[in-house]
Amino acid sequence: MKLKFNTTKLKIEREREREREREREREDRSGSAARDSLQTWPHRTSSVSLTHCTCIISSLPHTCFQYPLHYWQVSAVYFEHFSCHCFTAFSFIFPVIDQLERVFLRLGHAETDEQLQDIISKFLPPVLLKLSSVQEGVRKKVMELLVHLNKRIKSRPKVQLPVETLLVQYQDPAAASFVTNFTIIYIKLGYPRLEVSKQCELAPTLLTAMEGKPQPQQDSLMHLLIPTLYHMKYPSEPTKASPFVLTERPRTVQLLLEFMLDVLLMPYGFVLNEPPSRPAPSSPQGGSGTGAAAAQGLPQPPPGMSVYAVKRVIGEAQWSPEQLEQCKLGIVKFIEAEQVPEVETVIHLVVASSDTRHSVATAADLELKSKQSIIDWNNPLIINKMYKVYLGDIPLKTKGATVKQELKHEPVSTRVKMKILPHLLRSRLAAECFPANIQVVYDGLFGANTNNKLLSLTLQFVHHICMVCPDSNKPLGLMLLNGLTKLINEYKEDPKLLCMAYSAVGKLSSRMPQLFTKDIALVQQFFESMCKEDADVRLAIQEALSMMVGAYVNLQGALLNLMEALVAAYITKPEVQVRQVAMKFAITVFAPDHVASRYLLLLAAGDPREEVSGDARRALRSLPSTKTEKEGSRPMPSFPEMVSYIHEKAAQRLKTPAKYIVGTSTLPFNPATFGEIVLYLRMCLSNSAGATSTSQSLMDMQDVAPLIGRYVQSLLSNEASPSSATKGGEANPVHIYMDLLQQLLSAVGGIPVMYCLLEVVSVCPEKLTPNFVDKIDWIKGLMNTNKEDMRELAAQLYAVVVSTMSGNELRTAVQNLIKTTKDTHSPETQHGAIMALGYMVGRYMNKRRSLMPTEPTPKENEELIAMATKTIGSFLDSESPLLTVAAVTALGEIGRNSMLLIPADGNGFTKLSLVENLLARIPSGKETGKMKERAIQTLGFLPVGDGEFPHQKKILQGLMDSVEAKQVELQFTVGEALTNAAIGSCSGAARDVWTCTEDQYCPPDNVKNNDIVPWVLNSVLSKYILSPNPHVRQAACIWLLSLVKRLSHHKEIQSHLKEIQTAFISVLSDPDELSQDVASKGLGMVYELGGEQDQQELVSTLVETLMTGKRAKHTVSEDTEVFQGESLGKAPDGQGLSTYKELCALASDLNQPDLVYKFMNLANHHAMWNSRKGAAFGFNIIAAKAGEQLAPFLPQLVPRLYRYQFDPNLAIRQAMTSIWDALVTDKTIVEKYFREILQDVISSLTSNMWRVRESSCLALNDLIRGRQADEIIDRLSEIWETLFRVLDDIKESVRKAADLTLKTLSKVCVRMCESTGVTAQRTVAVLLPTLLDKGIVSNVTEVRTLSIQTLVKISKTAGSRLKPHAPRLIPALLEALSVLEPQVLNYLSLRATEQEKSAMDAARLSAAKSSPMMETINMCLQHLDVSVLGELVPKLCDLLKSGIGLGTKGGCASVIVSLTVQCPQDLTPYSGKLMSALLNGINDRSSVIQKSFAFAIGHLVRTAKDSSVEKLLQKLNTWYLEKEEALYRSSCCLVVHAISHYSPDVLKAHAGVALPLAFLAMHQEPEEEKGESAEANLWSEVWQEHVPGSFGGIRLYMTELIAITQRALQSQSWKMKAQGAAAMATIAKQQTGSLVAPHLGMVLSALLQGLAGRTWAGKVIYSLFLKHIFTCTCGSVCSVELQKPAAGQPTVSEVLDLVLKECKKESLVYKIAALRSAADILESTQEDRFQEITDIVLPLIKKPANASSPKRDDDDDNEAKARELQTEVLLCAFETLGKTWPKTIQTQNQFQNEVCSLMCDRLKLSTWRVQLGVLRALKVFYQGYSTLQICNKSYEYHSFSPTENKSYSSVRTDALAVVELLLKRIEESDQWECLSERSRQQLQRSLATMETDSRPDLKDKAQTMRRKIQALP
Repeated sequence: MKLKFNTTKLKIEREREREREREREREDRSGSAARDSLQTWPHRTSSVSLTHCTCIISSLPHTCFQYPLHYWQVSAVYFEHFSCHCFTAFSFIFPVIDQLERVFLRLGHAETDEQLQDIISKFLPPVLLKLSSVQEGVRKKVMELLVHLNKRIKSRPKVQLPVETLLVQYQDPAAASFVTNFTIIYIKLGYPRLEVSKQCELAPTLLTAMEGKPQPQQDSLMHLLIPTLYHMKYPSEPTKASPFVLTERPRTVQLLLEFMLDVLLMPYGFVLNEPPSRPAPSSPQGGSGTGAAAAQGLPQPPPGMSVYAVKRVIGEAQWSPEQLEQCKLGIVKFIEAEQVPEVETVIHLVVASSDTRHSVATAADLELKSKQSIIDWNNPLIINKMYKVYLGDIPLKTKGATVKQELKHEPVSTRVKMKILPHLLRSRLAAECFPANIQVVYDGLFGANTNNKLLSLTLQFVHHICMVCPDSNKPLGLMLLNGLTKLINEYKEDPKLLCMAYSAVGKLSSRMPQLFTKDIALVQQFFESMCKEDADVRLAIQEALSMMVGAYVNLQGALLNLMEALVAAYITKPEVQVRQVAMKFAITVFAPDHVASRYLLLLAAGDPREEVSGDARRALRSLPSTKTEKEGSRPMPSFPEMVSYIHEKAAQRLKTPAKYIVGTSTLPFNPATFGEIVLYLRMCLSNSAGATSTSQSLMDMQDVAPLIGRYVQSLLSNEASPSSATKGGEANPVHIYMDLLQQLLSAVGGIPVMYCLLEVVSVCPEKLTPNFVDKIDWIKGLMNTNKEDMRELAAQLYAVVVSTMSGNELRTAVQNLIKTTKDTHSPETQHGAIMALGYMVGRYMNKRRSLMPTEPTPKENEELIAMATKTIGSFLDSESPLLTVAAVTALGEIGRNSMLLIPADGNGFTKLSLVENLLARIPSGKETGKMKERAIQTLGFLPVGDGEFPHQKKILQGLMDSVEAKQVELQFTVGEALTNAAIGSCSGAARDVWTCTEDQYCPPDNVKNNDIVPWVLNSVLSKYILSPNPHVRQAACIWLLSLVKRLSHHKEIQSHLKEIQTAFISVLSDPDELSQDVASKGLGMVYELGGEQDQQELVSTLVETLMTGKRAKHTVSEDTEVFQGESLGKAPDGQGLSTYKELCALASDLNQPDLVYKFMNLANHHAMWNSRKGAAFGFNIIAAKAGEQLAPFLPQLVPRLYRYQFDPNLAIRQAMTSIWDALVTDKTIVEKYFREILQDVISSLTSNMWRVRESSCLALNDLIRGRQADEIIDRLSEIWETLFRVLDDIKESVRKAADLTLKTLSKVCVRMCESTGVTAQRTVAVLLPTLLDKGIVSNVTEVRTLSIQTLVKISKTAGSRLKPHAPRLIPALLEALSVLEPQVLNYLSLRATEQEKSAMDAARLSAAKSSPMMETINMCLQHLDVSVLGELVPKLCDLLKSGIGLGTKGGCASVIVSLTVQCPQDLTPYSGKLMSALLNGINDRSSVIQKSFAFAIGHLVRTAKDSSVEKLLQKLNTWYLEKEEALYRSSCCLVVHAISHYSPDVLKAHAGVALPLAFLAMHQEPEEEKGESAEANLWSEVWQEHVPGSFGGIRLYMTELIAITQRALQSQSWKMKAQGAAAMATIAKQQTGSLVAPHLGMVLSALLQGLAGRTWAGKVIYSLFLKHIFTCTCGSVCSVELQKPAAGQPTVSEVLDLVLKECKKESLVYKIAALRSAADILESTQEDRFQEITDIVLPLIKKPANASSPKRDDDDDNEAKARELQTEVLLCAFETLGKTWPKTIQTQNQFQNEVCSLMCDRLKLSTWRVQLGVLRALKVFYQGYSTLQICNKSYEYHSFSPTENKSYSSVRTDALAVVELLLKRIEESDQWECLSERSRQQLQRSLATMETDSRPDLKDKAQTMRRKIQALP
């Protein structure tokens, strides 16, 4: 290989030699002319003819084409004027093939990689262009060249290709396809070789190049791009320009995203085998894809990809797994940088998160989580892509396959599916996409590659579909049901998945019940499964069946019968869940009057498991109004039907093992079930009788007994009818009911059962008691049981039965009972006998009074009754409380029905002793509550049965004096007793409770009236209601309420309504809630009792009392309890009345003061009213009635009541909530009166009462939550402004309420802005002015914060709807950036150092740019266009001019930068104004603001007109040259640098103005403390970036540079003069030999003009500049140029005159510089001015050392500096003497002795530095001798002592050099005689000393010279 290369090299050399010979002659003739033509080209006319071009090119030698390209381009200006004709001529003259041959030769000549790279970089692009040639030979030659090139390139991997040029060429639309195809080959070859940074730089170009190219080439370019993405750097701030600009290339973006997705799906290490070695598993969506691929011989692609996708990802060189991982990470980074819309990249992140490499999966997962909340998962674009990737291109059967097999994508792998499914679960749209959703479901359930985790996710997706999908999609539902049932039947592995499947079926049934209605078999299957499956699965089936039950609510006919049989079969199963579900079906599926299902529920109600029995009982006993009844059904079955069905089933069960045996009794049901059956039968009886109560309380059940009695009478009357005569006596439902009761009672017992039997017998004793005549002993047995209540009920039943017997039987029974009471062995027997005696005597006496009122009682019976009464009374003092309670109850029952047949007073058991005994028991602490209650009741009953009871008042007085604390419920009993005792024999208590209601009762005519209500009422009103004891007042209020309630029509009550109202009002202010409640209820009742006039008076009294707060005065004694319970600490200012004041105010506002009574009825509902005693007052009914009466006032009431529900006062809130609940039954009432409520709430926000303000805020918060925009948009602005005011309230709780409301309002408004249409636009239009004008500028921190947060949220949601408001929004937010900044920062900034201030300002600006306001602005900017800019730009300009805050100014600059990116073309008309505003503000004192404005200008010039940019740069020039303030200069620097950095093209276009300024400015003398060094660096960077090199730049812009430096030299500023001189010096230094007329004259004239005048700091540079001009440009050029006559150009003599004049200045520093310049100039020009030089220099040398620097206070530092300066002067003087030593012999002869003598003297006496300077001057001195004519005397002065200097080798070295030079000159002139013997000896000694030197070179040289001297004659 090496030999071959050497041979090629020899051939190339020979060919080159021959070529040179042929071209040499032509070169000689035409080379010079051609160069001249090119040099003068820029100065000629731009009109170039073809002939002219041809002539110039033809004159060039052929060898020129071997030179680099810049040889042709002497300057960019030269070739700007070439037209295309020039290149035509080029081609015409030099054949293309010859050119290609030369390129071939140069390629062959290239030995190193660098040479080959250089040739390829220059010639590859044009060679490729020759492929488009029409000549076959040319194309063949190009191909031959490319083949050779390919071999060379591929063997040298380090050789770089001109990729950037090739990319430009590739994008040329005019390029032929042949050229393009070959170009991309070299792009692909060269791009991976580039450095990573260069690849990143060219990455955007790759994307641009893709546009419009063939698919394979696009794939290749993307294959190059993807690996680069990993190394790309993206801006951290959104305001900075992104490397990729893809917004205008949607097609390219789509291609790139598709390729990226394929890359992400690509498995690591995948190898594409053709064809596949094994058949791939078929997919459930259709197995045609894989089979067809195999049939066509296509390879099997990996999951999710197509064959084509795999091939293009693999490309020409497949990535290694590590490279592929980097590519995937690069894609994730690309997506993170938001280079493309996030909606397009969601699927990419999902796929990447499933990657098998941890790094890729983690990065994607983190990015996905960060975007989770902002991704719209209901976007069709996202969901469709997910389905597309998940399912691949599997076609539906109905549509057929339309995709080519090679392009068909397979479904993704299970790993990816498991990542996609959780995101589908977030989307409602995904669940609605049919049939894709069902395809995913079937794939997950039955796919070949599914696993348990995928199954679980799929079932979750099924749940999601069931919750979301429309119920009208029947095909979807049917397929889901089929799939789920199939899974349930076939899958048995994981119980958890089975549970999910069952649950999904349940949810599906809730969503699509129509699919299940006729499928009873599925229910049966589930029931069967529940019996067999494990506990966990059983629970899931139970849940599913519970959800399915709703699908069967409308069953009819045979299906209903099937369901009945099904439920009956499973309701008795051993599994509790089965029974529970069966019971639920029985409750839900069947109507409430369905007999069979109620029977099944009754069976379940007796279940041993509470969860079953409890639900069944609740269902059976629930009120009909709370159930959803079927149309036309009754609340429950009719009594006869239910009894008949139970009877039938009972008979059947007795014949089966289901019967239940208790002792000797056999029951058809277990006791629990039997008990529920009889109670339900009683409910049916009550319901059939017309009663609606379902309470199980015996007292409540007794209230409806008269109603039941009438129904039983009707049932029994039908017994004798012909239709029922054949049925026999047992057929009557009443008898069957009684039989069932007796059956259960005999076997088990039970108090409710006993009551039911007692009730049915008591309501119709005449017809039913005969059945029990022969069962007396059985009843007696019940009277002896161990349960007190059972004995009491049995005693009543015994009394009912016996009381219907004849007189003898009755007497016998009484006598037996009296005898039994004396049996002390069994207290239970005694208790039953006592109770039976009482009930029997009472019932007997009541019967005689009602049937035979005028007939006296037979004497024997009377004696027997008296004996019985005394017998009972004897037990009052029994030691057994049980017997005592029985005696008291029995006496009360007798006293209720008749007078007691005992003496009134006297000894023994009398009426008086009875009263005293009972009264004494009430306050006793030993007695039980039951005893006290029975005693009170008995006392109340005594005057009822006895119209002449002598101790009536004693009873009443005793009851009223028996008040004790904490016996509230007892006082209700006292009130009832007081009422009964007060009205006496006219009381309704005298009735038969089983057959007559209190309202129906009418006392007999012959009854004596013992009414003393006036006395009782007076006592209560005058004494007890005014008692200072709160317990007494509370009790009196309860008594008064009872009197008013039960005696409402009594004349005494009617006549004292006003006094009663006053009494109730006095209790209203009591702290006890019950007292207030009772009083308010009483007031309402009082009002209802009065007539119209009375009502008016009552209202006025009540209103006056409530509003003025007057209350009754209570006298305080030593026993008075001042504080009750927990009331200690409550406000003593009548606070207790606040609730009622509010109610009164509410009624007054409605102009209906009387409504206050209705409010008071509704306002409170104490728990006491739910008790048995409280419920008797029936306030629920009263409240309902009050609600009806208030209904007409709802429009006025609703707004106020709505607000009152949020009152901070708990009592008021509870009261108003009670009124609201009572009045508002319609759930839509708030919507109906929404506007009225809103108006009231808004107007109350600014009330002068804090409670009203707070409640209004809370009410408004509740009211607006969830509202639509249309409802509140008209009041939106008012609400915001008012709430802003309230947020600054003086009370903290009001502020908190306002803050809560504002946050809710903010959420509502943001949601309103999210919607589409006019409403959202209108909302934005209303909201923004308020937030901007009132919110963000508020002084209240909370208002500002909330306003900003709302604006940010709106900006995110409103989108383009912000555009019309941007001109107002953006400036306001920019101002807020400064307004909201803490003022302390400004304070600190003013007092900080410059460095601290700069750092602080940078941090402040950074914080402002990252603030929410700036975020909002950036959101807004995305939607701007030309329609908005016209209004926005003037405001921005005003802000730039008048803005005072750092944040505002920096924000404005940032906005302008964003505008240049967002809408550059639209901004062009306004760029000039913006630049002007920025320029006016750029001289800000803050360096941070300066940089921000410069940054903005740097971007803005891209969009500005050329004229505007030109004016800008001219102004910057003027500022820099004319303004002396450092601020202006730094501004100019920052602006130009920013333009250079961000808009380099603009700067290039105006380089003639900008670059000269940069050149001048980069010579600024730095002052480090002012940071000017950094500025000079920036200027230097600008200059270097835009010129081809310093030499070329100066040459190119010579005229402009000289012009600006001239202006600088003419400046009034000394500093600028110095800077201009420094710039001139650089020009002179760089342009060696090129500074000619007229430029030389201009420069020199300016310099000379600057040199004249006084000395100033920096003037030294002028001297240096002159030195540079003469030292760099002189020689032949300078002498020629300066000798040429030129207008305005000074001569050398004139220059020297001025410089020598400057050397005479007093300033030593300046004098040194001037002397050195003069010396250099004289040395360069060879002018003889030694006379003038010696006049200046010699005095300096001869001047004493102490005279050069006067002493100043003996300061050591000053002395040291003076000595140092003196040394410098001496050194300069000797250097000047040496350099200016003339060539003229005459002058030399004139000064040689003096100069030599002076030097020798200084050589002896001076320091080593001066010695060194003298030696060097001597060296020049000897060199400059024309003839060596030195007398011996001169050497007598010369001392060779420096050669003996042992301290400084440099002195010895220079001394030896002088000696050597001297000897050489002597030897050359052969004048050895000049060297005296003495001098020779001294010299030999010195040289001998040097021979011992440590330096070998000096030692050798000294030895040589010494020998030479010794050898002299």
